[in-house]
Amino acid sequence: MQLLSGKSALVTGATRGIGRGIALEFAKNGANVAFTYRSSGEAADSLTREIEALGVKALGIQSDAGSMESTEAVINAMVAAFGAIDIIVNNAGITKDNLLMRMSEEQFNEVIQTNLNSVFNTTKASMRQLLKQRSGSYINISSVVGLTGNAGQANYAASKAGMIGFTKSVAKELASRGIRANVVCPGFIATEMTEAVAEEEVKKWLENVPLKRPGTPKDVADLCVFLGSDLSTYITGQVINVDGGMVM
Repeated sequence: MQLLSGKSALVTGATRGIGRGIALEFAKNGANVAFTYRSSGEAADSLTREIEALGVKALGIQSDAGSMESTEAVINAMVAAFGAIDIIVNNAGITKDNLLMRMSEEQFNEVIQTNLNSVFNTTKASMRQLLKQRSGSYINISSVVGLTGNAGQANYAASKAGMIGFTKSVAKELASRGIRANVVCPGFIATEMTEAVAEEEVKKWLENVPLKRPGTPKDVADLCVFLGSDLSTYITGQVINVDGGMVM
C-alpha cells in the first residue's frame, strides 16, 4: 500500500542522512519528490536516479536554504513541475559546535540562519500555494537537543527549539485552512555524520537510550510518511520524538 500515492513532496537538504532517507521513503510510498541540496551535484544526481527508479518524478534543485530568494525559486520550480505541494519537510541543517565562551557571533548566526531562518523561508514561500489548495502538511525536523539543550551546542539547540515554537504558531494560524504543521525530534540516528564519532562516545550516548540501539534514517522517515499521509489528518501542532526513549 502506497500511503502517499498522487502527492507531491519537498524535502530540503536531502542528499544524505535523514533527508535522503525521507526522500526515498516518500518515493517508495508513491510521492513525486522535489529536494534541495547545497553543493554535491553528484549526490543529487544519484538520489534523482534512485527516486525515478521507484516509478515517480524527481526534481533536484541546488539552493541556499537560508536565502528567501533562493527558496522562492525552489517553490516556483516545484509547482511548475508537479502542479501542487502536498508535503514540505524542512530538514536542511548544519552544526557549528563550540562552548559558548569560545563560540563566535558568526558561528551562532550561521546555524540560526541555516536551521531556523530556512524554515521561515520555506513556510512563507509556500504558504500561498497551500492556502490556495486548502491542504498541506509541514513536517519540521528538529532534534531532541531542542528539548533538552546540550553543552557545546547553544546555537544548534536554540535553532531547533525555535523551530518548535515556530511550528506550533504555524499550526494555529493555518489549521482553519486544512493545513497542518508538526515537529519531528530525532535522537541519536546513525548517519554519515555519526560514523565519524569515536566508538567510546557512541557507547556513552547509547547508555541513555532505553532501546539500546541507534535509530536509522528510516525510523525518522516512517514517521514523516505517516505525518504526510491521510492517516494523520487530525494531528497538528505536535512534537514527536524518534529517539528510542532517550527523552521521556
